[in-house]
Amino acid sequence: QLQLVESGGGLVQPGGSLRLSCAASGFALDYYHIGWFRQAPGKEREGVSCINNHGGNTNYTNSVKGRFTISRDGAKNMVYLQMNSLKPEDTAIYYCAAVRRFGVCILFGYVYWGQGTQVTVSS
Repeated sequence: QLQLVESGGGLVQPGGSLRLSCAASGFALDYYHIGWFRQAPGKEREGVSCINNHGGNTNYTNSVKGRFTISRDGAKNMVYLQMNSLKPEDTAIYYCAAVRRFGVCILFGYVYWGQGTQVTVSS
């Protein structure tokens, strides 16, 4: 059974950092793209970042470029989102998602979703 579990969210001050983790089970990352998405109160869900099946390609939405870094550990079946220079507008529930796909990663069409982890950026 394919499962994704996020962790690492919390409350952080503006300018601070958090690292989100996505633990994947029931499938191997070698065949799946993993994406991070977020949804703020009253807003639509948006794609934040993705990494392709072998980790050689990543993609970021413009608002997080230069601040967020996605990475994966195939041996541990884990994907991470390092978030630096956090801003209040980064406040949202963050979800990781998976899709069986090859090639360049894109931020739509994901099939499997985790339950999410709350990130709050506030002073």
